[in-house]
Amino acid sequence: MKISKLLPLLLLLVHVSFAQTAPPADIATIKQDFKKLSVLGSVLYVAAHPDDENTRLLAYLAQEKGYRTGYLALTRGDGGQNLIGNEQAELLGLIRTQELLAARRVDGAEQFFTRANDFGFSKGPEETLKIWDRDKILGDMVWVIRQFKPDVMICRFPTTGEGGHGHHTSSAILAQEAFAAAADPKRYPEQLKYVQPWQAKRLLWNTFNFGSANTTSDSQFKIDVGVYNPILGKGYGEIAAESRSNHKSQGFGSARQRGRALEYFKTLLGDAPQNELLDGVTTNWRRVKGGEDIAANLTAVTRDFDANSPEKSVQALVQLRSKIEKVPDAYWRTQKIKQLDDLIAACAGLWFESYATEASYALGDSISIRAHVLDRYNDQVKLKGISIQKQALIFGNAGITIPANQLQEKLIKAYAATVTQPYWLSQPHGIGTYTLNDDRLAGNPENPDVLKVTYEFIIDGKPISFERRLAYKYVDPVRGEVYQPIEIAPPFTATIENKVYVYSNTQPQHLQVKLKSFTNGGGSISIKPVAGWQVSPAVINFSNKHKGDEWTENFTITSTASAKNGIAQALVTANGQAFSMGLQRIRYEHIPNITLFPPAQAKLVNLDLKTAGKRIGYIAGAGDFIPEALRQVGYDVHFLTEGEIMNTDLSYYDAIVTGVRAYNVDTRLAFEQPKLMEYVKNGGNLVVQYNNFAGLVVPQIGPYPFNVVNQRVTDEFAKVTVTDPQSALLNYPNKITQADFDGWVQERGLYFVSNIAPEYKTLFEMNDVGENPNKGSLITADYGKGRFVYTSLAFFRQLPAGVPGAYRLFVNLLSKPK
Repeated sequence: MKISKLLPLLLLLVHVSFAQTAPPADIATIKQDFKKLSVLGSVLYVAAHPDDENTRLLAYLAQEKGYRTGYLALTRGDGGQNLIGNEQAELLGLIRTQELLAARRVDGAEQFFTRANDFGFSKGPEETLKIWDRDKILGDMVWVIRQFKPDVMICRFPTTGEGGHGHHTSSAILAQEAFAAAADPKRYPEQLKYVQPWQAKRLLWNTFNFGSANTTSDSQFKIDVGVYNPILGKGYGEIAAESRSNHKSQGFGSARQRGRALEYFKTLLGDAPQNELLDGVTTNWRRVKGGEDIAANLTAVTRDFDANSPEKSVQALVQLRSKIEKVPDAYWRTQKIKQLDDLIAACAGLWFESYATEASYALGDSISIRAHVLDRYNDQVKLKGISIQKQALIFGNAGITIPANQLQEKLIKAYAATVTQPYWLSQPHGIGTYTLNDDRLAGNPENPDVLKVTYEFIIDGKPISFERRLAYKYVDPVRGEVYQPIEIAPPFTATIENKVYVYSNTQPQHLQVKLKSFTNGGGSISIKPVAGWQVSPAVINFSNKHKGDEWTENFTITSTASAKNGIAQALVTANGQAFSMGLQRIRYEHIPNITLFPPAQAKLVNLDLKTAGKRIGYIAGAGDFIPEALRQVGYDVHFLTEGEIMNTDLSYYDAIVTGVRAYNVDTRLAFEQPKLMEYVKNGGNLVVQYNNFAGLVVPQIGPYPFNVVNQRVTDEFAKVTVTDPQSALLNYPNKITQADFDGWVQERGLYFVSNIAPEYKTLFEMNDVGENPNKGSLITADYGKGRFVYTSLAFFRQLPAGVPGAYRLFVNLLSKPK
């Protein structure tokens, strides 16, 4: 596990959340914080993906027991499906990262990740651990454990496969290895420059009863996590539902559960608990030297707390801080001082935040910052200084008085030094593992070097410093006050319109580049030469641009006889510097704005492709890029509305295609289905892409019966056997051969069909290693004068990736011989 010397030292994992930049300071939060301050124990929960975590248990451990609680997800959920938009792969991982952080803000746990990439469904740990860089993922887990120092670790899944997904099983296998490796100074010794070996007390498996798997037993250790918290006014089943409902991209809105709820545990490593999860661990202040005196003082200040006048507790809390500062255990000293400082600020009525005056900045810009400070209760708090980077406002050793309940504004500047690129996406990466510039970045949910403002106060004579993340804040007429991350961008971005340009002949195509200015000035843009491809013009100059301007430039790219598949890369030169970054913004109201700057490039694909027909009607599903891909090869794609389906002559369309999961997410298809069947019967061509077997809106998708089942072929290299070589789907207008299944990405297909009526023909057999051949990837039937096709092949991944054979086969599905 190589440690880079290029980045500044990152001693601790940085847990970054985002909503309002100031933490809650209501009385319920204050009372919960008093309770947590008396607890010195920690639990780390380990699983594979966003949504794998047991949110009810996390909420119980964090809020009821007061433990420091973390969730280590090995992946960011990049390989799943998206039910709220068309983002896939890394972009979906960014969304699910923020959904997890939103969930943690509800249940009170912290969030961590490894560099593992969710490459899609895996049927077993052998495949998963082969694709992941096992040693690096294990090293990341050890790094997190050595920093977090959990007393107890908990797995969501077993090593024996009941969790189904290969990633699930792998997370348990690696957790067992990490449990031992974190304690061994011979394992990942380079980490010991910054952390020390750590041995957790025990590793438990949180057994479960869902689906067809019931792994619980009355003989297992169990606890009731369905208890009610009167301070919060909720039970943990209610809190868990609020937490889990943040997983909106997966459609995991959850009902609140109330009342008794048992969680079961099986001991994997270490001694078994008898009464509490943390049996054998001292979880109060007796754990550290001098802790008895601290505990007595904390008991007194907690007893004397007056909810009507919380400021009366400040003096005693500050005195308590002086005692905690002397605790020799650096870990618990750091953790408890951080908790105590937030509690002191809340009781003092101290509120402070920092805002950039603009949402976006270019590299090198000066960032004007408004720092707001408010002491709601009295004028006993002094402001000593405000600083960011190397800029500081110093108000003297004694500080300045903050007038009671009068908002103070101070102005300070920062420097836009680093593009706000997610750290795990800053370098190209392979299928299974992201590339990190520094191994110490592992674990962080977001960039740890986001701009923060440091405030130094003098509270009851004690200098206490706090950090606040710099944000952009504005007022939306519908949503009200909104906080968002600031963007730091290159001076100009160049976003190529399409990710793939498919050439089926020598006809030139226009490569359109959308440029955006984050500064004032000018420069030039060019396309880096690609062997076998002609680009015109060679360079385009631009000038007199202002910050916020957007415009497009067009290049003509022509393939020659020697052209092979290549990459078109846009280069923007400004002020003597060259940049090759596009702009990608992801905007959903339930998460903070996401901005990244992907490489300014597109794939050029020289493809032997014939097409037939031009007019395609498309019924949107859960989100995919198939329409854009079809337009690339000359199709006229029109998104059909319900009114058009029900009231117009659908025979106008050479084919109608339903988007992925359309029969799961579009309830109106239940009423539109008869019209679609009528379209087929009268000579139309209907192509239905995959659907999940759960939640279909119609009892029968096709003209004859078949069942959608939870079967798939996850190996993108799996052998494909043609079972009906004479089928028109394999011969018109393109002759499909074995070579057309080369170069597929992530998987062959998912949610295959079974119990197929005899009226259907199957075209292919395929299977993963060790499984029987499966015929359910693509079925077709004549119905009346028309043709119906249902396909579980993952075209929604292949076409955006520019896979030539997938284009050829999908075009054949659209092309019904006259």
